[in-house]
Amino acid sequence: MRTLLISLAVLLGACSSGGPSAEAPAAKKPNIVFVLLDDVRFDDVGFGGHPFVKTPNFDRIAHEGMMFDNAFASTPLCSPNRATILTGQYAHTHGIIDNVDRSAESHKLRTFPRLLHEAGYNTAFIGKWHMGIDPSARPGFDEWLSIKGQGYYFDPEVDDNGEAKKMEGYATDIFSERAAEFIRRERDAPFALYLSHKAVHPNIFQNADGSIKDIPEDHGFTPPDRLKELYAGETLPRRSNYSELGKGKKALERDVPGLDPVGAKTATPDDVILNRLRMLTAADEAFAMVLKALDETGQMDDTVVVVTSDHGYFYGEHGLFEERRLAYEETIKIPTAIRYPAVFQAGSKSEAFVESTDFAPTMLDLAGVAIPGDMQGRSLVPLADGKTPADWRDAVLIEYFSDKVWPRLVQMGYQAVRTDRWKLIHYTDLEGMDEMYDLQTDPYEQTNVIDDPAAQEERKKLQGKLEELLKASGGELARPF
Repeated sequence: MRTLLISLAVLLGACSSGGPSAEAPAAKKPNIVFVLLDDVRFDDVGFGGHPFVKTPNFDRIAHEGMMFDNAFASTPLCSPNRATILTGQYAHTHGIIDNVDRSAESHKLRTFPRLLHEAGYNTAFIGKWHMGIDPSARPGFDEWLSIKGQGYYFDPEVDDNGEAKKMEGYATDIFSERAAEFIRRERDAPFALYLSHKAVHPNIFQNADGSIKDIPEDHGFTPPDRLKELYAGETLPRRSNYSELGKGKKALERDVPGLDPVGAKTATPDDVILNRLRMLTAADEAFAMVLKALDETGQMDDTVVVVTSDHGYFYGEHGLFEERRLAYEETIKIPTAIRYPAVFQAGSKSEAFVESTDFAPTMLDLAGVAIPGDMQGRSLVPLADGKTPADWRDAVLIEYFSDKVWPRLVQMGYQAVRTDRWKLIHYTDLEGMDEMYDLQTDPYEQTNVIDDPAAQEERKKLQGKLEELLKASGGELARPF
């Protein structure tokens, strides 16, 4: 089925009316527009079920394409997962394991845009690279516009094709305007545009060691002036685990000097959530320029358009706010939609497990470019008919490597496995604090059943599955069970 779909999509028009002896024209390869949002969780967007947020342009991609309901961040942290999306490899393979300055390493990554460039694509990177502070161009891009590190929203300093400059305006708008201009150019080759937003990350600067500089009182969530009053008076949706740590989370129950115990006091403030949603709507409004450029140039249906996020965020669930690195559903599930009528049917959905590792091989597959054998994800094209193949994965691997940026999370690195019903979180530095949840009876992960006698058989299965996934991807268990 995958081969047939790709043949129809990429080789459309290859047959000639001149008969079998006529020379077939070159295959037409699709353009690619890959839109990566920052810190946007699965239920933030309209197509993810949010009750009032306005994201009609992102929603269009889901409504006119396929939505993936079970998409997961392989590492719920910016730099590692951005590298995973680009390379199709887990963090333990590509080596970008945290948010410290890894500029030199990120210049060496073999990314899918780099492979597309080698295959004749005209390529562009626009936005936030954030695998190091260095804003200079990485290999494989013809066009480059990037902020330094995290950068700032208003009048950002950028590297514009090798020229350091300060641009006027709101970063989200600036990036989308450049993206639209790139799409409108006349060219003889297909293009691949990687539009990597800062939105909706806070407006803060990150030091080389990963620490945060000058955290403002509003936590840095700054929408453009035109949207500052949007959603005023709206009632925020609350998951049932809001402000509740739950039972048996020994790692989070630890006393941290200088910090309140996890609970209602440590939950995300309402004004922060509303400002994040305003910033998301700003990104959606700006995305309209990209869609307009595709529509007006007649390239929309010849273009693979992807909308996704690097990971999610806590809105007070489990009493958490900035600790988004953890393996709970709110931060590992990401919104994901792909529009490409030649392969993905409008309004379709897939329930299959999808990982960040899958984006790179999918883009190469759709472009008819060979997928390197060391990419650890799988092309999503076999899911295009809405059915899950029998040999598709039945679990996802989630990993996080300890860092010292957030005091509450020191020594909370983990390796986790998530199946359709169960989740096991194995902490790599903390003994006796592992967690296990029955997502069928406890979808909000409020009761850790790791020591429940009735769950021990399943616990052994999950431990075996975690070891299996690590071994298959060249990794290993960091600490014995």
